[in-house]
Amino acid sequence: MKHVAILGSTGSIGRSALAVVDAHPQRLKVVSLAAGDNAALLAEQIARYRPVVAAMATGQGIDKLRSLCGTPPPATLDAGPAGLVAVATHPAVDIVICASAGTAGLEAVLAAIEGGKTIALANKEVLVTAGRLVTDAARKRGVAILPIDSEHNAIHQCLHGRSREEIRRLILTASGGPFRNHRTLEHVDPEAALQHPTWQMGKKITIDSATLMNKGLEVIEAHWLFGVTADQIDVVIHPQSIVHSMVELRDGSVIAQLGVTDMRLPIQYACSYPERWDAPLPSLDLTRVGPLEFQPPSPSRFPCLDLAYRALRAEATVPVVLNAANEVAVEAFLERKLGFTGIPRVIEKTMNAHSKEDVSSLQVVQRVDRWAREYARDAARELNTVS
Repeated sequence: MKHVAILGSTGSIGRSALAVVDAHPQRLKVVSLAAGDNAALLAEQIARYRPVVAAMATGQGIDKLRSLCGTPPPATLDAGPAGLVAVATHPAVDIVICASAGTAGLEAVLAAIEGGKTIALANKEVLVTAGRLVTDAARKRGVAILPIDSEHNAIHQCLHGRSREEIRRLILTASGGPFRNHRTLEHVDPEAALQHPTWQMGKKITIDSATLMNKGLEVIEAHWLFGVTADQIDVVIHPQSIVHSMVELRDGSVIAQLGVTDMRLPIQYACSYPERWDAPLPSLDLTRVGPLEFQPPSPSRFPCLDLAYRALRAEATVPVVLNAANEVAVEAFLERKLGFTGIPRVIEKTMNAHSKEDVSSLQVVQRVDRWAREYARDAARELNTVS
């Protein structure tokens, strides 16, 4: 029996993780849950899974949760960063599924690593902003970081049992989002950008898919997960989303991982590793898939991808700035305060204004993150005024 903590239990990844728990009740048990602001759903999850600890982002959220759960509450309730840490570090927890949005889960992940917990990582920002801190801490404690993102999960499977010396390059696949064939993106609105052709995801990551920033963040994440350089990571557009990613070996052989488009598969892989469990999902029927297409991404249509490569090559705190500026720009776009093509402009302007420094501590990451958000907000307002 593996005992599980879920950071972000009310989001799409968190709900899929709980579906995996439901499918394997003799193998997985929920110990602790954390959510952002959806108190109603978290209350339902507490009633069903009976965690020992539960947390929310704010004290106001906890007050609402407490009123929904009744007195006395069935779990210890906590709020804010301390609540996330409590969820991630409970002594009974074996594996922490990090599906929280943004950088909120970083401190909790570092604390869980220090506590010797296995990390099942769906949160790109943790490694994008603090990859060296996290991977160094995991190495020192002998803790495994197992990726849940379908692309990195696929690469993990392709690399199983292989040495890093065998790798020529990693090939991340991208659906291309809703605009892979659009000629102009100047007048794209949030409704169009949120119509992802393959996956059902939260708003922020869906917009990242439309700009291809999600793939840029995954490039940086792959660098830290698999110890390869920027020049060893390629991205290809694969509209069918059947091949989740590939690895090219030194002799030119390419190994691919294929599967149905359902996040329960990579989540279950991370929970079961190094074992394989049966999954309550249909098998991939290759006779019904049809042609599989692969295309290079257009730099003019997807400038965010190039910005991510630039941030990875610069290293230090530049990826922190990339991530923070992107979050601010996406939020402004969703609020109709910035045009779609303004997203990469805000990011680039913020990166250009930053003087990089070494990521020597969590405090450095947090300080640079705050600066970048403030600068990006001003840049977004300025662009919105000009346009």
